[in-house]
Amino acid sequence: MKIKVTSLVLLLTLIFPIMAKSQVKIQQTAGRDALGDFAPEFAHLNDDILFGEVWSRNDLLSLRDRSIVTVVALMSQGLTDSSFKYHLESAKKNGVSKTEIAEILTHAAFYAGWPKAWAAFRMAKEVWTGDADSTALGPLDVYAQSIIFPIGKPNDAYAKYFIGQSYLAPIIAAGVPIANVTFEPGCRNNWHVHHATKGGGQTLVCVGGRGYYQEWGKEPVELQPGDAVHIPAGVKHWHGAAPNSWFSHLAIEVPGENNSNEWLEPVSDEEYSKLK
Repeated sequence: MKIKVTSLVLLLTLIFPIMAKSQVKIQQTAGRDALGDFAPEFAHLNDDILFGEVWSRNDLLSLRDRSIVTVVALMSQGLTDSSFKYHLESAKKNGVSKTEIAEILTHAAFYAGWPKAWAAFRMAKEVWTGDADSTALGPLDVYAQSIIFPIGKPNDAYAKYFIGQSYLAPIIAAGVPIANVTFEPGCRNNWHVHHATKGGGQTLVCVGGRGYYQEWGKEPVELQPGDAVHIPAGVKHWHGAAPNSWFSHLAIEVPGENNSNEWLEPVSDEEYSKLK
C-alpha cells in the first residue's frame, strides 16, 4: 500500500536534512579569475549561479549526468575549445569511463553531426588516453554515481537471506534508524515478516534504480525513485531489484514494542522470472 500523506510528511522531515547533507556544493572561480574586473556581473553569473546553484543541484541530477548533458550540448554546437576540454575532464572526474564517453559521442554523432564528433573524439582521446582508472569503473561504481546516498559495504551479515548481492549503508542510527539498501540486478530478499506486539513494521523509500515490493497473496508493485511503501507488522512480503536494474531503497524501522524479524523461504526463480 502507498504510504499515507501524514506518514510521508514525517518521513520527509526525518530524511530531508540527510539529503541536504548529501548535496555537493560546487565552488567555481574561473569567471572572477578571468573576467572579474572586466565583466563582474558575467563572472558572478558564471561562478555563483551556473556552477554555484545549477551545477550544485546534484541532489536532483547527479554531477555525472550533468557532465554528460553538458558535453553533448557543447559538442552539438561544435564547440571544442578549452571549455569543452574542461567539461570532458569534469566528466572523467565525475565517473564517466573511457568506454562510456566513446559510446556517448558515437550516439550523439548521429544527431549532432559526424564532423563535430570527430573533433570531440580528438579531445576526448587526449583526456582519457593512458588513464587506467578511467576504464576501471564497474557497474556498481557507475550506479553509485547516480544516487545521493552511499552504497555501503556488502551485506554479508544477511547474505543467507538474499538471492544475489546486496549492500548496506547505515544512514542514521539514533531516533528512527534508517539504512540505504542496494540490490544488484536480479537480487531480492527472502519472504519475511516484521513482528511487533504494538506498532512496528517498516517503511521503504526508493532512491535509485527500479525494483519491486510484493505482499503475500498480492501482485508485485514496481518501485521507482520517489515511490514509498509502508509495511505493517505481521505482513509477509519481499522486496528487491528488477531483473535488469540496480535498486536502492531507504529502510526505515517503524518504532514498536517487541520488534523482531522472521525470515522465510526464498522467492522462487519461477515467481521472479515473471517480472520485467
